[in-house]
Amino acid sequence: MIFNSIDFAAFLPIVFALYWALSKKSLKLQNALIVSASYFFYAWWDWRFLSLILISTTIDYTIGILLIKQKNKAKRKRLLWLSIIINIGLLSFFKYYNFFIENFSAAFSFFGTEIKGDFLYIILPIGISFYTFQTLSYTIDIYRNKLKPTNDFIAFSAFVSFFPQLVAGPIERATNLLPQFYQKREFNYTKIIDGLRQILWGLFKKIVIADNCAKYANLIFDNSGDYSGSTLVLGAFFFTFQIYADFSGYSDIAIGTSRLFGFNLKQNFAFPYFSRDVAEFWRRWHISLTTWFRDYIYIPLGGSRVGTYKNIRNIFIIFIVSGFWHGANWTFIVWGGLNAIYFIPLLIFKKNRKHIDIVAKNKNCPSLKEFLLMVSTFSLTMFTWILFRAENILHAKNYFSGIFTPSLFTIPDFEDLKRASIILLLVVIFIGIEWKGRAQLYALEKFGLNWRKPIRYGMYYVMILLIILFNIGEQEFIYFQF
Repeated sequence: MIFNSIDFAAFLPIVFALYWALSKKSLKLQNALIVSASYFFYAWWDWRFLSLILISTTIDYTIGILLIKQKNKAKRKRLLWLSIIINIGLLSFFKYYNFFIENFSAAFSFFGTEIKGDFLYIILPIGISFYTFQTLSYTIDIYRNKLKPTNDFIAFSAFVSFFPQLVAGPIERATNLLPQFYQKREFNYTKIIDGLRQILWGLFKKIVIADNCAKYANLIFDNSGDYSGSTLVLGAFFFTFQIYADFSGYSDIAIGTSRLFGFNLKQNFAFPYFSRDVAEFWRRWHISLTTWFRDYIYIPLGGSRVGTYKNIRNIFIIFIVSGFWHGANWTFIVWGGLNAIYFIPLLIFKKNRKHIDIVAKNKNCPSLKEFLLMVSTFSLTMFTWILFRAENILHAKNYFSGIFTPSLFTIPDFEDLKRASIILLLVVIFIGIEWKGRAQLYALEKFGLNWRKPIRYGMYYVMILLIILFNIGEQEFIYFQF
């Protein structure tokens, strides 16, 4: 089931009504309803993979309890590794098995030895990368004595499978989300209205911006050999806003939906395209994943406390692992490595923490320097997204080669350019709203709240109308494939 479907539009009000009807009866019943609704939500896609969620849930719940009882350091470490091996093992099999077989065979072929590996037709379970990291962080935090394990299996199951963020995040930590399942949730009208506003903004981003940008990004990327350099740049621009509006739109809907049920999820995007350097971009993009890598890989490797060379090594490790997390394709690994290369100069010259606060704070417009820094950072990011979108390394190479030709300085031209111009205008409006709300948790949080009610509601109706007019069907979210 996906957020931008008729199915979800029917599912959500039913669960909402049942959930709040149980609020005066039992907290455990509310949590049980969340588990049931979440499993139904996931089973709508493929019920067979519910077993994987149940396996991860049961294993980490059990290991969490065993860890707190075990005082022997060696045995505690073995329990932790058991959790890591099972969870990463399942993830690796479903996501990377064929990739490893293909590259293992290619490596031997390079040295003149033919080895034929058996490829398997494996369906990637949606959300496995997200809930695997979520349960792993629970076990690791208990091992580090940063968290006490729960004895409430229903609450833990709800934490792992919570349907708003089950299949594409944010990747929640047990320290933030799990305690909320122990607390009585009160019906809060203001909170619910705010949640609906964030859902509306997320749907606008997904349906109006992302899906329509995808139409032209796909057209240009899939036929990249037929287009001029300037058109290829435009294709990269479309994909740059497709992936941002698609993924941050999902996060907005997930966070807004969670608020309808009285839960607070952490912000996952903080207006990354207004960043002034690559380090700031990665503090603002997919925050739940980047902080996961920071806390569970970068810091254990020594983080920034080690010497410069080891610090550079650590940066490369987390960026390449981040790339590999996204998919079994060399394009993602190179994408991660290229971002590391962008990041290293900032690290060496100790400028990676230079831009912590929002750009042009308490101002309507950025300074010329800030504007140029944003444009340069955006351009570097757009360049790397070509690797992210390309089918393979050869496709990426040809795409880059096609850009850097004399045709780069021509006017872009492709089929349906007139309608694409309307989408570009909507992207500009979208950027303007995001800029206005860049100090908030999401762009629409306080946007228009001081307007007169007819004008404010008029804006909502216009957004709904645009969602209807520019709806091109139920398109899956990009991060479902990761």
